[in-house]
Amino acid sequence: MTRPPAGRPCWPGADLDPTAPPGTEPAAPQRVRGVLEADVTVVGAGLAGLSTAYHLAERDPSLDVLVIDAEGPAAGASGRGTGLLGPRVGPPVDQAVRRFGPDTARRMHLASTEAVERVRELCARLGVPTGPRDGEQIVATRTADGLAALARQAAAYRRLGLDVTVLSAAGIRDRLDVPYHAGLLYRAAGLDPAALSGALAGACAAKGVRFLGNSPLLTLRPGETAADTHLVFPGGTVRTRKAVLAVNAAAGPLGLPVGTVLPLLVHAVATAPLPAEARELLGGRTGCALIDAHPLAPYFRLTPDGRLVLGGGRPVLPPVSDDSGSAAVWAGLEERLRRLHPVLADTEVTHRWAGRIGMTSDGLPVVGPLTDRPDVWYVGGCCGHGLALSVAHGAHVAEALTGGTPERLPWHRSRAPRLPLPAPARPLLRAGLGLMERSARRAA
Repeated sequence: MTRPPAGRPCWPGADLDPTAPPGTEPAAPQRVRGVLEADVTVVGAGLAGLSTAYHLAERDPSLDVLVIDAEGPAAGASGRGTGLLGPRVGPPVDQAVRRFGPDTARRMHLASTEAVERVRELCARLGVPTGPRDGEQIVATRTADGLAALARQAAAYRRLGLDVTVLSAAGIRDRLDVPYHAGLLYRAAGLDPAALSGALAGACAAKGVRFLGNSPLLTLRPGETAADTHLVFPGGTVRTRKAVLAVNAAAGPLGLPVGTVLPLLVHAVATAPLPAEARELLGGRTGCALIDAHPLAPYFRLTPDGRLVLGGGRPVLPPVSDDSGSAAVWAGLEERLRRLHPVLADTEVTHRWAGRIGMTSDGLPVVGPLTDRPDVWYVGGCCGHGLALSVAHGAHVAEALTGGTPERLPWHRSRAPRLPLPAPARPLLRAGLGLMERSARRAA
């Protein structure tokens, strides 16, 4: 079987230019040239940056908001996810209780479920489909260690008074014909992440937000006054009163004082549209997605047109000299896909792609102003859960920058823990990721 070309997600939204007027050909975005000015400049046109710009324009239409991206809207990780919209932030709930206390752990879970609802509401407003209203997501296991871990999480949810359903193997089989032993059931949805990014960009443009692209941020420096920041790009400089740096794992190369947000390349594959019988067996009736509880083990969902999207496997730590690492991960995903169910044995894989996420050592995002720079905010490090969290973060930052007093997020902070990652340590990190993947393969 011929392997599909790498790089293109299966999402129809990935082919759109959301800022182009209807009926016109996509045009290359204008770059930063000379010296420009703005009230608020958002660097990064992913979901976090676009959500920030959208909510800024909603809250104060008089603001001159400028969005600048190294490429263009939806070009990065926000247009390359697997479209799983479910509640999750930080470590599993039992670990969160031990590390942060029961009150904070409860607030973290509730904030993540609220983030899912925010995305649903936004998608309804922008006309982006999210699947059935009663969509579900199962975090499941087929190992003894996994059963023990899910039992601890279920007990923690009960103690915190949180309603999370425990599923037996039969309960999982009622939804998905896969041999898992037990799981936890969450309200969730699935969507085209590129379409959401594109719809947000289009809505921002309709509200007067300006866009510039093909302009990677080089550095930032203080302006002539305390309320003035200069953002430096290859073609010019932007003088801005306030800035939001939604640059995720690019924080490290930029030298931002936000701790370590590690760039990891994660992978996915998608099949051709499945026959009706296969769709029924793999969640087509219930709109149910499944995430294996073991780290790096595969997870999957169906798309509205009947494709099965499967992600997981060993993340790749950039930079890489070639695509051999990604090729090995894709091959492993295709192998797991065919073992998932007999109906998939001969299914054609039509898409393979990867996207870069930002990871922190404690699993929590960074959302807050830079140290000693209250008018410059950083947003990033969602650790693979950015579809729900990024939209919520954008609304939170927009409220803070327009004089509101948003309820403090449980993970509101200006920096993540710092990891010393000199060049000699990177092979050790890569080896650790490889060990985790081999463990996940044994569990499967």
